[in-house]
Amino acid sequence: MQRASFLKLITGAGTFSAISFVSFTNRVIKYLEKGFKVISGKDRFDQPQVLMEGDTFYTKVSGKDTGGANYIYESYRVKKGGPALHKHYSQDEWWYVLEGEFLIKVGETTYEAKAGDSVFGPRGVPHTFAKVSEGNARLLISFQPAGKMEEYFLAASKGELGQMTEQQQNEFRINHGFERVGPAINHLKQ
Repeated sequence: MQRASFLKLITGAGTFSAISFVSFTNRVIKYLEKGFKVISGKDRFDQPQVLMEGDTFYTKVSGKDTGGANYIYESYRVKKGGPALHKHYSQDEWWYVLEGEFLIKVGETTYEAKAGDSVFGPRGVPHTFAKVSEGNARLLISFQPAGKMEEYFLAASKGELGQMTEQQQNEFRINHGFERVGPAINHLKQ
């Protein structure tokens, strides 16, 4: 094959691949065509998710709204404490404290966070948080990209995890893009 013919073939294949990718992406990723408002204390779909720990999640921006790019929810917490130490394989997590006080551990660093503070946790880095103040507390939490966290929380709120063995729960977490890697943080201020 002559060089000119080879270059035409490669250039044509690259152009075809780029067009195919854009076409595929536009068909698979569905974006909203208009904005929306979620009223304070309400869930995007009017179906807040209540978890066993006494935590209620109010979806504010669904992964369905962003083509999977982002998932944002408000976590309303009554009890002290929080989730076990865990890590997400391909999602960054961000916490913004709206009310109350929290300990948020990312890697080896534990941050004391109060209303107005935010903490960022990069993907692959173990992290956890715990409510440490009396009374009610609220966090705004974001996952980027959305991954399968929304689906995980929905299953948890329906009690599906309570019907699983510890091994099945671990597999379920892994199938939703994260895994438990240690105990929950002590909810007492350090």
